[in-house]
Amino acid sequence: MSGRPPARYEGFVRPADGVPLHVVVEGAGPLCVLAAGLGLGWFDWDPVAALLAPHRTVVRFDRPGHGLSAPAAAPPTAAGEARRIAALLDALGPAGRAPATVVGHSIAGFHAEAFARLYPARTAALVLLDSSVEESARPPLLPAAVRDAAAGALGRALTAAGLPAALGPLLRRTGVRASRTGGGDPAARESVRRCYRTGRVWQGTLRENARYRDQAAEVLALRAAHPLRAPATVLAGADGSARPAARRWLGRQADLAERLGARFEIADPSGHMVMLDRPDQVARAVLDAPAADGAPADRREHAGPNG
Repeated sequence: MSGRPPARYEGFVRPADGVPLHVVVEGAGPLCVLAAGLGLGWFDWDPVAALLAPHRTVVRFDRPGHGLSAPAAAPPTAAGEARRIAALLDALGPAGRAPATVVGHSIAGFHAEAFARLYPARTAALVLLDSSVEESARPPLLPAAVRDAAAGALGRALTAAGLPAALGPLLRRTGVRASRTGGGDPAARESVRRCYRTGRVWQGTLRENARYRDQAAEVLALRAAHPLRAPATVLAGADGSARPAARRWLGRQADLAERLGARFEIADPSGHMVMLDRPDQVARAVLDAPAADGAPADRREHAGPNG
């Protein structure tokens, strides 16, 4: 890929580490990168991308071992995933080198924040969507190599037993349904089968989850060493319940926003899959994000995702 991205491109790029990444680029305008949470794929952003594409060049991709991308060559790190986003944007040519609004959902919030801190000149704004948050994370006592090996062995055993092929799509749809305030999984049946019947996606999810606390601790260290210069928004999902766990989660999201000096918004009602429950509010959070220089949101070409 080179020059200005086409109206829609879907294919594979190969960043510096050699792992082929599945990517979808569509729309026109300022750059926006959408990074999905643990175990999710590019199609989970479909409702949001449809709202953003008239106003933004929307870049969606699958991390290694997710969606249609190849397995990871090495265990994930927050800085490594930030470099992956930068390399992916480099693959777009000159258009990909403009500052981008980076949106991270769940664990990808770690990656989006790491990108904003490590590449401030390439970050127009940061949006954390029901992001993972750890106030005092430390890597587990069990060595990372042991956890990596255990995750790999479990993934291979599940694949050999035929569980992904037999139950993968059902487990995916059950998990999505449980993470929403209403409705099931809107993803196309063929896309779900294509991804979740493979052991590759389940192994990739297990491997990334094994490094969750390592990445959380890494982000805390980045906060101490690299100031956040881009304007940020924290958008938290709220299911409307009065459960203590739900109130605690909102409190932690609000605290995260305060620590980052970010704007705090609540998507209500919404489960963890905010991009499916409230795609309109996610799109507004992107479109309303102020420029990195503090200027008001760019409204020259639109009056919001609903017209």
